[in-house]
Parts: sequence; C-alpha cells; structure tokens
Amino acid sequence: MTISCITFDLDDTLWESEPVLANAEEKLYEWIETTCSEIARTHSRDALVAHRRMHYASIPEIRHDLTRSRILWLESLLHEWGYGAELAEIGFQVFRKHRNAVTLFDGVPRVLGKLGERYAIGAITNGNADVHQIGIGHHFDFVVTPAEAGAAKPDPAIFDFALAAAGVPAGSVVHVGDDPVRDVAGAAALGLRTVWMNPDGKTWSDGPRPDAEIRSLDSLLGVVDAWR
Repeated sequence: MTISCITFDLDDTLWESEPVLANAEEKLYEWIETTCSEIARTHSRDALVAHRRMHYASIPEIRHDLTRSRILWLESLLHEWGYGAELAEIGFQVFRKHRNAVTLFDGVPRVLGKLGERYAIGAITNGNADVHQIGIGHHFDFVVTPAEAGAAKPDPAIFDFALAAAGVPAGSVVHVGDDPVRDVAGAAALGLRTVWMNPDGKTWSDGPRPDAEIRSLDSLLGVVDAWR
C-alpha cells in the first residue's frame, strides 16, 4: 500500500528527553522553594519526585494524562501544606515552560519540512510536550496525546485515534519512534509500518523487528521513499 502519512514519537525520537525533564523538575522545585518555602524546607527535590509518583499511583484512571496528573498532584501537595490550589496552575506553567525547552536532534526541522512536501505528518506521543511551543508545530498536520485519546502507547486505542485523525488506513502509515514496545510493537500491532529510531546503536531484543532501523532522521527520507 502506498505511504501517505508519517507519524512520529516525540521524546527521544526528535530530541533527548532526560536532561529536559530533569531541568524542568529542577525549575519547578526552585519555584516551590520561592513560593511554598515550607514544603521545600522538609522535602528535597528527589523526595517530591517520589511523592508525585505515589500520588500518580493513587489515580490510575488518569495516569496516562501527564498534564492533568501533575496538576492534581500539585493541588494535593499545596492543599496538604495549606497553600491555595490556585497555585497549582502557576507551578505547572513553570514546569511546562522548561519541559518544552528542548534541543532538537540534528536535521529535525529540515527532515520534517522535506517529508511534509510529500506526506501528511503526525505525532503520537505519551508525553505532554507542545510542538507549537517548541517551534515545530507548523510541520504537523495533527498531534495525538494520551489526554485526547484516553490511552497511551502501546494501547491500540491511541493508534486508532491517530488513524482517525489522519483519515487513512493503517497500511499507508509509517510510525517512527525510539521505544521497541510503545512505538514499534504498538504500531505494528495495528498494521502500521515501523521505523526504529536508534541513534545509540542499541541491540534489538524485544520481539518482532521493525520494518526499518535508522540512526538519524536524515536516513528516514530514503527509507520512506523506497516504500512509496
């Protein structure tokens, strides 16, 4: 079947996520130190991360929605210490600003631009990065998040949601991602073609192999064009 749409994972496919998330957590903690000093006096940053994870475990029904989960955690934390819940949104915006301060992998805007001349471009992410705030939103025809789809990868529901957004059958879509389970296995189960983004040259060890493997996005152009 002719390829008409390419979807991308975001974190660790278009940029490295770990330093970004670590910095965002640090900036949020600095805001808590300034705004809610009583919390910071008794909780280190690592302690608050553990506190957040425990709170997430208590709300499994929305855990896929990272934005809502974090805001509810902040509301609970602030309430516990006698601060107004209205501060939660302010704190989240501090986190959000730095969560979107990413450094794109080499060639990302160029490759997205070239692919966009020939294919519809989408994003399917488990995270809450905002491609528009990052500055690459104009390259995407649609973005699917767990908050919208009601499920996170590798759940088939989020891929089904993306296929509906694209308006094309699974066999005409290529999904590009770094995670063997969430991206490759999840997309393949719905019949999408899969490209494993593997910049570090890791050894594949998780089930059926992807249709293609790349080390950089520049290689994606040739891979997809060969399937046209």
